[in-house]
Amino acid sequence: MLKTICVYCSSSNRIAARYFEMADEVGRLLAERGYALIYGGGNVGLMGQMARAVHEHGGRVVGVIPERLKAVEGVAYDVADELIITQTMQQRKATMFTRADAFLVLPGGFGTLEEFMEVLTLRQLGYHDKAIALINTDGFYDPLLELFDHFFDEHFARPYTRDLYHVATTPEEALRHLENATADDATADGRG
Repeated sequence: MLKTICVYCSSSNRIAARYFEMADEVGRLLAERGYALIYGGGNVGLMGQMARAVHEHGGRVVGVIPERLKAVEGVAYDVADELIITQTMQQRKATMFTRADAFLVLPGGFGTLEEFMEVLTLRQLGYHDKAIALINTDGFYDPLLELFDHFFDEHFARPYTRDLYHVATTPEEALRHLENATADDATADGRG
């Protein structure tokens, strides 16, 4: 059953307003649908915007942040319902992965891309079967998706890999995919 959604996204405050609007919508939808947010514990960028939106709409926020980042003033979302402090980035990612029922990827930089690639690779290798949705706001991820097409064309990735993640244009579409994928998994496992 889908209860906790892990969201990977940017911690930059210097990005365009449309990305913050999208993060706000994600936070609102998570709260309204009763999903707990688990994320990198930041108070900045899309991370902070989304966490605040979850709280503004009555939802639950679980942040996971390494001690080193927590020590930087203003970076951590200290009012999270649960703020887990880890020693390393690897522990942070493992905690988020373990506690998540599904993954949502918003626009972001190197860290977001690394987190997405890790959960996608782990799914490809059979370490989990949790749904993954990528929100491609205004074509943000088009260059990455073109690279993926190159992987497929050159046989560096197998075609079935396309089915391991969903590309959505809106938060609503992304959440609908996660819900449907999780419901399908429960039915296939005899839980539904």
